[in-house]
Amino acid sequence: MELVKTKISVIGAERSGVAVAQLLQKKGAIVFISDFGKSESTVKNIEKLRAGKFECEFGGHSERVYDCSLMVISPGVPTNAPVVLEAQKRGIKIVAEIEVASWFCLGPIIAITGSNGKTTTTALLGRIFNDAKKKHVVAGNIGTAFSSLVLDIDPETVVVLEVSSFQLDFIDTFRPKVAMIVNITRNHLDRYNNSMEQYASSKGRIVKNQTQNDLFISNADDEWTKKTVTGHRSAAVYFSSTKKQEQGAFQENGMLMTHLDGKEYPIISVDDISIKGEHNLQNAMAATLAAQVMGVTPAHIKSTLRNFKGVEHRQEVVREVNGITYINNSKATTVEAVEMSLKSYDRPIVLMMGGKDKGNDYSTIFGLVKQKVKAIVATGYSAETIVRNFSDKVRVETAATIGDTIPNMESMQQAITTATLLAEKGDIVLLSPACTSFDWFRDYEERGRVFKQLVGQLH
Repeated sequence: MELVKTKISVIGAERSGVAVAQLLQKKGAIVFISDFGKSESTVKNIEKLRAGKFECEFGGHSERVYDCSLMVISPGVPTNAPVVLEAQKRGIKIVAEIEVASWFCLGPIIAITGSNGKTTTTALLGRIFNDAKKKHVVAGNIGTAFSSLVLDIDPETVVVLEVSSFQLDFIDTFRPKVAMIVNITRNHLDRYNNSMEQYASSKGRIVKNQTQNDLFISNADDEWTKKTVTGHRSAAVYFSSTKKQEQGAFQENGMLMTHLDGKEYPIISVDDISIKGEHNLQNAMAATLAAQVMGVTPAHIKSTLRNFKGVEHRQEVVREVNGITYINNSKATTVEAVEMSLKSYDRPIVLMMGGKDKGNDYSTIFGLVKQKVKAIVATGYSAETIVRNFSDKVRVETAATIGDTIPNMESMQQAITTATLLAEKGDIVLLSPACTSFDWFRDYEERGRVFKQLVGQLH
């Protein structure tokens, strides 16, 4: 697409929006940035953009936003946002930030999506490449905007990219050399008309532009992935924690094995993988396959799997106080993620759960909660929903919402205090919310940081 003097509107002035606006300006486009919000970070970003000679607005979208031939939306902008729907009605082409960045990418892209585990898999693959001294960058939903790095990427640099369904909704020519779906479970259904079919279809778009020269890495144990992603042109390899794969990764006699191009490779004893739980075994398998097909040796992969400790806000042990272990799993924004987390521990759990509900079906964890959880502290806007679902199964206490301050330190403090009173020596206090953070906090990272900060003050 010709960009010089092309009018482009960028919706969203957080990390991705700022990065793609700067990229488009460097390529000669006339860029207008518009953000519906007026948070402190948004206002600061707008001020910086204006200093860089960008035309901007915040606190709403004016008519000016439609004076363009292309609209670029950030991942945080809902697909059904009025500004998006109006642009579609007017026939304006809409693309995601990762789509724009991909136009200028010279290196091969490994794109990783999934409802749970995509961040851990992305970080693990990046660590494998780092330990093997393979040129790479890690970007996307994991924290660094693809657009901020793309002009420095050469043909030998592998791009490890975490992508969300929201980004995939608005790709056009985006084509990863390796596409990976870790799993597809209930998530973000509030953004997809409460339809698993729509949500799964969005995830499946990751293979949309792949050719027979590309590769798709798929979870053979995941029903929605198998049902949704069909008819792709790329070659496929599979990973499974339950059955052997003719092409892919599996476990056999306690070993993580791969079978590629007619040859079997024993990678590592499953017990030696540092991140625990069946879900993390699948994450490790997915990352192993991607690393191997990109030329990393089994020895390098084994070394990293033995030493990788996971990523922040994913079952992160914060500290032990008076015999109680506090664990930050703020990234668990789905019921399925909570299920995986609960299965990872064999000690009594006081579960801190709640936030902004996305249409969750809690019935899938009723049995597990009765088995593993001694008490629940219900937090945030969905506290009443948590109480309604679990009060007849386990003791449930509510931490009141105190105002709309962001971050809501007082409410998190009350939740931690309540959880601590319910816990005994040898127990786990687990922050695993099953909900987004957008009631008390800007994002799950801020929620996790506040949790860690307050736990750090316990004595």
